[in-house]
Amino acid sequence: MKKYFQFDELGTSYGREILGGFTTFLAMAYILVVNPLTLTLNDVKDLPDALRMDYGAVFVATAVSAAIGCFVMGILAKYPLALAPGLGLNAFFAYTVILTNGSPWQHALAAVFISGVFFLILTLTGLREKLINAIPMQLKLAVGAGIGLFVAFIGFKNAGIIVSNPNTLIGLGNLHDSTVLLAIFGIIVTVILMVLGLKGGVFYGMVITAVVGMIFGLVDLPEKVLSAPPSISPTFGSLFSAFSDPEFYTLSMLSVILTFLFVDFFDNAGTLMAVANQAGFVKDNRLPRAGKALISDSIATIAGSIFGTSTVTSYVESSSGVAAGARTGFASIVTGILFLLALFFSPVLSVVTSAVTAPALIIVGVLMVSSLGQIDWNRFELAVPAFLTMIMMPLTGSIATGIAVGFIFYPLTMVVKGRAKEVSLIMYIFALIFLAYLITL
Repeated sequence: MKKYFQFDELGTSYGREILGGFTTFLAMAYILVVNPLTLTLNDVKDLPDALRMDYGAVFVATAVSAAIGCFVMGILAKYPLALAPGLGLNAFFAYTVILTNGSPWQHALAAVFISGVFFLILTLTGLREKLINAIPMQLKLAVGAGIGLFVAFIGFKNAGIIVSNPNTLIGLGNLHDSTVLLAIFGIIVTVILMVLGLKGGVFYGMVITAVVGMIFGLVDLPEKVLSAPPSISPTFGSLFSAFSDPEFYTLSMLSVILTFLFVDFFDNAGTLMAVANQAGFVKDNRLPRAGKALISDSIATIAGSIFGTSTVTSYVESSSGVAAGARTGFASIVTGILFLLALFFSPVLSVVTSAVTAPALIIVGVLMVSSLGQIDWNRFELAVPAFLTMIMMPLTGSIATGIAVGFIFYPLTMVVKGRAKEVSLIMYIFALIFLAYLITL
């Protein structure tokens, strides 16, 4: 096992990999609650029963698809990158496809299935890897930094430290609120542990925060430890009914499939590049075994749609596991096993609140933004697209939108500077596609 995952070459150990995998799981365990709530449109009270998915079945589908993605990523690509149903894509699945378009959720799952098959074909032909490798290093660094800002912003927002403000859009939250104070305590503890150089400081910070929260009654103690997994039968295989329904074959559903393809490609590519760069895997602007890493989200998306969930993609929270010491696919396997165990230990997940995970997300943001130091800010033609890529992610709440804006400006500034020949044909094509994407968004 150590030889297969190259523990000695990468300077890691079983302890560090297990800790890293556990840290990643804790940082993204919220998806086991958030994804079922989103896909079942829990906040929409007057939704017809035919359009509402079964919560328990979606919970199982979320855990199983995440585990499959983690196992494929860990065993095949050997990267410490975890996968699960994507947050932005699940919102599009629920609020646009089902709620706005009025499409049955079986149709939405079929669209996810088709997009997953397309991704698998593109990956096996090597096209996806070529597209990612064609992206300039300066933009890859900007994507990593932008995701870092985005993740940190999510951490601050989830903790209540940053809140909406009618006058300035955002502002400082209520620092007298006990939950906010718990998150601030977690940030301080985690920062101290990281400054002291403690391996796994992010993980231990989360544990200490959760324990203190339980002591002061800010985090509920789980009522029980074990529970039987819900039935998967309400959603399993339901997507195949869409293929026999003539109403599925519409231009509207084609646009849904293309949206799943488009957003997932760049969300997944951006996250993959950012986490890989943080872990030091990117060499000469290329990521070894990129094709194998990209296969994992394709397979997991196909499997997830069959079980009953939206598109599966790489999770930027994996960077918390990397920060805790993970360097190999063994950590992803650990995360996958924990997702399966979560099916039986769902009551324990109640202790993983936003106040507990927020410090980890903020510290991860600090670590990822360090890539800014490698960007050549003295060249304005590079600084502009890099800055726009980075800043638009937290401002728009979308990784894909940040990438779109930066990728449009890159060929523009390079052409004006007289460096048009240095821009690959793929980047020009990307710019046109992104321009069309933003116009029709």
